[in-house]
Amino acid sequence: MPLNTYDNQQAGEAPFISLKDMQMEYQSGSKTLRVLENIDLDVNTGDFICVLGPSGCGKTSLLRIIAGYENATSGEVKIDGKKHKGPNADIGVVFQQANLFPWLSVEKNIEFGLKMKKLPKSERKRIIDHYINMVGLTEFSSLLPHELSGGMKQRAAIARSLATEPKVILMDEPFAALDSITRQSIQEQLRELWKQTNKTIFFITHDVDEAIFLANRIITINGSPGTVTLDIENPLANKIEEASDYRDLKGYNELRHLLINTLKNREAPLSQNLIKAKIAAAE
Repeated sequence: MPLNTYDNQQAGEAPFISLKDMQMEYQSGSKTLRVLENIDLDVNTGDFICVLGPSGCGKTSLLRIIAGYENATSGEVKIDGKKHKGPNADIGVVFQQANLFPWLSVEKNIEFGLKMKKLPKSERKRIIDHYINMVGLTEFSSLLPHELSGGMKQRAAIARSLATEPKVILMDEPFAALDSITRQSIQEQLRELWKQTNKTIFFITHDVDEAIFLANRIITINGSPGTVTLDIENPLANKIEEASDYRDLKGYNELRHLLINTLKNREAPLSQNLIKAKIAAAE
């Protein structure tokens, strides 16, 4: 059973995403490969969830099911209270590779989804300018993807996803290919974007420190088939901005130790309440 100290019922609000007893299997020739089992998970509006797990645990398959690109083999998947039937405009996706249209400028890439929504030109221009400015690419709006750095491409991809006003953004290790300095910078920008927009973000990563820095809620998936082993509120989430380096925060080592040990299938050394108690005692 997972260590679950996260209260999914917030002020009686129904979760935007709900997975109940979900299983996922693939056919490989005559063999059946189960990649996810017994997934019970609610995602609330405004959550920034980081899902941690080793390679092969099924976390990307989980994201693809939520995106509507694949169907669960069994169980229940609901989006905004309705049975999930496939991709829809309420869900935006940012992949590890930016997947920008190479023949379109930054501005035109962001405009693409807005044209699909048949918005008038003046409204498209207002939205494009807003999100290009938000991700710091105003000076580069006319450039093509091959003229951008890796970090700029990912910022453009995030702006493109935000521009269509989805209710939730799914991100599949979007910063994994970036160098450490660029990665840290864009992590800071993403966290600020989340605070500004209150978007629901479901972020896949294998980086424990990335999860601690970004998320207000952290989930771990282990095993093969993968299953949720931990689902906790991040006790440091409201303290990140207070520290020059979040790794110096009281409770950081305890939380990191808990997550790493959980990923290694060891018994969790501290419960959420004990982590909070340590933080409170240090203040």
